[in-house]
Amino acid sequence: MRCEMRRARRDVRARVGCVIACAVSLVARGAAGQAGLQSSDLLKLRSVSAVQVSPDATRVAYVVDNNDGAGRPYGQLWVMTLADGKTVRFGGDKESSGGPEWSPDGQSIAYHGRAGDKAGLVVARPDGTGVRFLAETSGTNSPLPTTGKSVAWSPDGRRIAFISAVPGPETADATGDPIVITRYLYKPDAAEGMTRFNDNRRLHIFVADLASGRVEQLTDGAHYEHSIDWSPSGEEIAFISNREPNEDQFFNYDLFTLKLADKSIRRLTSTENAEYRPRWSPDGKTIAYQATRRGLTDLETTMEDTHVWAINADGTNRRELGRGIDNRQGAPEWTSNGAAVLFTVQERGNTRLYRLPLSCGAEAPGRRSLGEGGCPAERIVGDTGTVGSFSISKTVLAYTLSTPSDQAELYVAGRRLTDLNAAVLSGKRIADVEAFTFVSNDNKFEVEAFLTKPLGLPSGVPTSDVPHSGLSLSDEASGFSRTRYPLIVNIHGGPHGQQGPAFNFRNQVYAARGWATLMVNYRGSTGYGQAFADAVFADQNGNEAQDVLYGLSAAMRRYLWIDRDRLGVEGTSYGGQLSAWLITQTNVFKAAIPTAAIINMISYNYMTYYNQYEQMEWGVFPHQGTLMDTLLQRSAIRHVANAHTPTLLMHGENDNDVPIAEAEQFYIGLRDVGTEAVMVRYPREGHGIRESKHVVDSIDRSIRWYERHFPPAAPKS
Repeated sequence: MRCEMRRARRDVRARVGCVIACAVSLVARGAAGQAGLQSSDLLKLRSVSAVQVSPDATRVAYVVDNNDGAGRPYGQLWVMTLADGKTVRFGGDKESSGGPEWSPDGQSIAYHGRAGDKAGLVVARPDGTGVRFLAETSGTNSPLPTTGKSVAWSPDGRRIAFISAVPGPETADATGDPIVITRYLYKPDAAEGMTRFNDNRRLHIFVADLASGRVEQLTDGAHYEHSIDWSPSGEEIAFISNREPNEDQFFNYDLFTLKLADKSIRRLTSTENAEYRPRWSPDGKTIAYQATRRGLTDLETTMEDTHVWAINADGTNRRELGRGIDNRQGAPEWTSNGAAVLFTVQERGNTRLYRLPLSCGAEAPGRRSLGEGGCPAERIVGDTGTVGSFSISKTVLAYTLSTPSDQAELYVAGRRLTDLNAAVLSGKRIADVEAFTFVSNDNKFEVEAFLTKPLGLPSGVPTSDVPHSGLSLSDEASGFSRTRYPLIVNIHGGPHGQQGPAFNFRNQVYAARGWATLMVNYRGSTGYGQAFADAVFADQNGNEAQDVLYGLSAAMRRYLWIDRDRLGVEGTSYGGQLSAWLITQTNVFKAAIPTAAIINMISYNYMTYYNQYEQMEWGVFPHQGTLMDTLLQRSAIRHVANAHTPTLLMHGENDNDVPIAEAEQFYIGLRDVGTEAVMVRYPREGHGIRESKHVVDSIDRSIRWYERHFPPAAPKS
């Protein structure tokens, strides 16, 4: 009898083993049956930006950004008729166009594009016919953060104001032989990537008369005017300018208006803080705009969260409309009746769209305002992901939305109207992104992180292991506890930025290889309130770096399928800085890929185009007090002897934000230590990597670097 029972138990175990093997095989075949994204897919992906609804709300103009060109991504203007969904593209194949602005009667569109052999400001009918060249336009490579509209129609539709650049007083000397530098701000902006020096050209306001074709320059001098909007009365143009005596060293945008009749300029604000992107109300009585409360900003970034403000047209009654929402807010747009403004809000990795009546002072979402109107801010687009450009006319709202499964597409009234990437994404699996929180090392903050799961992860795997005496059949069948997956920590830049669940191409390519990706919104990130954003000040490479390590530790405790022996770290700009810093503090990572990384905060301060950064973060100049010593102690180069992680450094050859000398220092330092290091220099690139083929190359190199240095997966138990 006992022998028969033992034989029966063996038969049952054999059948169970067969079921387990079949289940695991089916899971593996299911994962392989639908491929994930590959780096080359980037060249076929497209996204929507710059949305504008026509005044009669029957059409929407939008720009499609393409990656299939020889260099950087380029935009193309399209117009869709909402009644039937028919679309028309402006310009030829792979011909760049963008920046659409509807005429007041909706019968014309002004945009930047081509007409024949000329490029500049162009006007056409909504169906793409009647293309007419108006004026040549040029820009400047001078660092000008956060500029707004560059084209504005007069209310009668007879004239168009636009922004263009002319040579400044230093231009000849700074472009001669020899080159003579006299400006403090002598370097170009972050993205330019082609030159080393500021062209010193100044942006001014011009106006083109449509009937005669005559173009007139309205402003001149050594300042920069931009971010324009024409008043409903037709008498004035609002604009933004920095009129500080030492504007190269002190970044302080203010709001001005230009009177068309006599070209006189009226100053509406004179604050320590910065104002951005003015928009007149439909009745012309109020101007809404973005602004900060403090002068805590520089030429590279707005360190304080911007909120929505309003001011009377005569310069009185300046008030903060968005004071009740403690998060970074985007530029406002008026509703057609002028009763409310719309603006984006960064919230915990997402960017949502809100509507706020002018009579309100916004309170926290979902709560009654304490402002004069006693009404709440209304979240009108709360989808998971990122709202980008938006526009409203009458009752029609159009916007772009990047979701976890796709890049930005065009939406109208909550309905997606474009599907640009259907052919690319068809049959492709998109990895899930999961959010979790943890308590910071100093117990001051709840920090949020986002984990992109690997595609090979079987379904049904629990978030974390629960100790028990044995595994059930379903546990074994899922492959749970048998496979471990590598993880890449992907650190965002800024530090005043955020990561979230919206589509991330690089992370998806990693997921297709069976790698997880961790994104930590460390202190200093936006989307979590002003106190959280401020917490990085005077603490670079301090507790925010600990937030990243604590986030990694929390992820490994929560997701026990993460392979602790195959961890990588990467990031760009401030994310590159933290990547380089972390490998001098821990050996947990098997490979590191810092891109455009700050390595030596002292040398960086004196070579970057925005020399105020350290001053703003620490409160004094580096040469004052003992800050120089502190900056060196907080620099990766000071601790390079502790760095033993194989490191792939990537940098733009003409990066004027974080000059390539930063990578050069770390490369030699690592080699001196005996640590494996490779430096990849991308020509024609400024801060970050933008040319599509360079982006593909950087992803492929990163994959090879990780594969080279990750040890083989541990054998299955």
